[in-house]
Amino acid sequence: MSKAFTKEGDGEDDDPDIADPLPGTTKNYMTPTGFAQAQAELRTLLYTERPKVVEVVSWAAGNGDRSENGDYIYGKKRLREIDRRVRYLSKRIESAEVVDPALQQHLEQVFFGATVAYARTDGREQRVTLVGIDEADASAGKISWLSPLAQALLKAAEGDVVTLRTENSSEKIEVLRVEYLL
Repeated sequence: MSKAFTKEGDGEDDDPDIADPLPGTTKNYMTPTGFAQAQAELRTLLYTERPKVVEVVSWAAGNGDRSENGDYIYGKKRLREIDRRVRYLSKRIESAEVVDPALQQHLEQVFFGATVAYARTDGREQRVTLVGIDEADASAGKISWLSPLAQALLKAAEGDVVTLRTENSSEKIEVLRVEYLL
């Protein structure tokens, strides 16, 4: 088919959701919990949501004129969204390297899967867990192991003072506790 009849961005590689969010040859580390959640979401999309949407689209297609058929148009759009997410999850699961924090050695140091309590310079105590990039949820205290805070904390031990460098500033933080809870 001629390129003249395709829309820009038709290819899978042009899809920003499919692009690998990991820099270079960085491994896709996941906790067992995060891996199980990704697999569960993939199963739900493939075996629950997608069949329901396909059924609606089939029904809507049988109603005649598709150009003004909202069920058909929305259904096709939703199918594209589901398929995009399925491709993304499949790639992430395929490339995942599951790291069980319970099997971690050197429990006194901060590594992937550690839950770290630390004190900021203003005296506030905070607690974060280092997880894979797909599992990160700042509101739940889960940060990507590639984040600036996680990078500052890596290999630190209780009592260590590390420097958190951001684009505009730097701050000293003290590691109070290191635990492996997941």
